[in-house]
Parts: sequence; C-alpha cells; structure tokens
Amino acid sequence: MADPVILPGFVNAHSHTFQRALRGRRTGGDFWAWRDAMIAEAERQTPETVRREYAETYGEMRGAGYTAVGEFHYLGLDEARAAAEAAGEAGIELTLLLTAYARGGSPRFRQRSAGEFLDQVGALRADGLRVGCAPHSVRACPRSWLEEIGRHAAEAELLLHVHADEQPREIEECVAENGLRPIELLSETGCLGPRTTVVHATHADDRELDLLAAAGARVCLCPTTEGNLGDGFAPLEGLRERGIGICIGSDSNVRIDPFEELRELETTARRESGRREVFDAETLLCFGADEGAAALGLERWPDIEIDTAHRSLRGVEPGDLLDALILGCSADVVLNASSEA
Repeated sequence: MADPVILPGFVNAHSHTFQRALRGRRTGGDFWAWRDAMIAEAERQTPETVRREYAETYGEMRGAGYTAVGEFHYLGLDEARAAAEAAGEAGIELTLLLTAYARGGSPRFRQRSAGEFLDQVGALRADGLRVGCAPHSVRACPRSWLEEIGRHAAEAELLLHVHADEQPREIEECVAENGLRPIELLSETGCLGPRTTVVHATHADDRELDLLAAAGARVCLCPTTEGNLGDGFAPLEGLRERGIGICIGSDSNVRIDPFEELRELETTARRESGRREVFDAETLLCFGADEGAAALGLERWPDIEIDTAHRSLRGVEPGDLLDALILGCSADVVLNASSEA
C-alpha cells in the first residue's frame, strides 16, 4: 500500500457557516433574492443552533481537509462564543472575523456605532479568541465607520476582512454615495494594508487592483459560492500579473471541498486566458494553505494526510502527484486530518 503524503492543511479564509442550511434551496433568481432567504435563515439562529450546527459543519470542513477557518460572523456575541466552542469540538483552528454592520441587513446584525463594534472586538479578544475586524461591506458601513475601524485595526495590528466588488449594484450604489468604487473607498478610509483581505473583488477594475497591490492586501476568492450566486468571474489575470496574494473560502458552504475551489480558480483562468497552467499546482496549494493562514494570522495549523492509494491517484507518477490532486481529485482523498500542527 502506498504511503500517505503529508501536506499543510487547507485554510478556509471565509465562511458564513450558518448558510450551509441554504444549500440546494430554491431561493430566487439572483443574488439579492438569495440574500433575502439568507437573512431569514440568520434570524433563526440562536447560540444553541450555532453550537450544534457549526460543530457539524466544521467537522465536515475538517474531514475535507480544511484545518483552519475564518468565520465572518454577524450573528451576535453569544453566537460568536458558541462558534468558538463548536470549532474547539471539531478540532479546527478558528479566527473570528467579527462583523461591523451599521445599516441594512437584519437589525440583529447591527451595532449602534463603530465604537460599540470595537468594544465587542475587545470583549472577544479578552475571552482569548483570535479576532479580526470585519466591516461587512461599503453597503453596510458608511465612510465614518470605515475610517474609525481602519484606524483602530492599524493601531492594534488587527486583521481586517471586508466584502467588496461582489455585485455591480454594490459598485453603482457606492459610486452614487461616495464618488468612489468600493476598493477606492477602502483605500481612502485606511482599510487597505498588509493585514487586509478583500473578499471576492469579482468586479474590481484595474485601478482597484493597483490599490490592492500597492497596499500588500490579499483577495479571498470563493468560486463555488460565486458561481452559485451568479456573481461573475474573478479578475484572475489581473491578480496574477500584480502578484496579489490569493486565498480561498467556502463562503456560503454550498460545497465544502478545497480541491474544487482551487480547481475552479485554475479552470476559470484557463477559460479567460485561453492558456493552460496559468497557476501551477504548487502555487494553487499555496493559495489553499499558506496564503489563507496569513490572511487569518496563523503561524501554525494542522497538517493533513493524502491517501495516495485512492482510486483517483492510482498509477500517478510521484512527480505528477500535486497536479493530479488539484485537477483530478475531490476531498475524499484526505485520509485524515492530523491533530498536530
């Protein structure tokens, strides 16, 4: 029997774990209709449902090869603590990306001020949790909130994650309100820097990509969710040309499979460019592990074992193993997730 191969565990840099419940549901004809169903599902959550259902989903992630997760969380402080308990039960490293929400969404998502949000960040940090600041988006946070959160995150050297440029309507509304596109606004308000991860950036233009590169910020791409919601295709060639760091996330958890996320990146890049091997296997695995770990502030996270006797890898030459993993395998090749980092 072939010996297993040990690899760094995959890092899921962006998850809304409660949204796993929406998989397979018919939730309307576009992103905005889906969002209504998502908000209704969020309203159902309690600390007890989060504790139970997140433990199950984090267990699915662990079995698929994700050994760390960034939970982009906007359900409340008690629910945040329940998510941390669930991660502990599942044996997955958690970074709690606490979300700032000034307007829109559900009333339960919102804080009364940016100061109240930052107090919540401090309370969770005092609990010993690994916490980052996550202004939800330029839709949810006005300029004044972005300025205060960006300043605090820089001074306290905290991670900052934010959705941006996911949908054309979001860009249109941002331009109407601020005279700037979303990533331009993030730059002006001090929210772009080397500890920033912009989630999606699907419709970012060249100017915005230049700003990301200059700031040393990363982009988290979530291809299975972006495809499910009809978001569009990430500007992969622009990201590659500028050397912008890329990590992956399962986001709405319509699928939990890091191999599928990474394969979608490469096959999309091939379709867009008309070339093959746009990102080599080593680079893609770096996106799936090291870049995600950096986005979540991790120096150590558990490894995984790959079953090289799996039917998907039978007959593959050792030198082709990484390419075969990315282009030909699913998460069932993960033999187990080691409990040791």
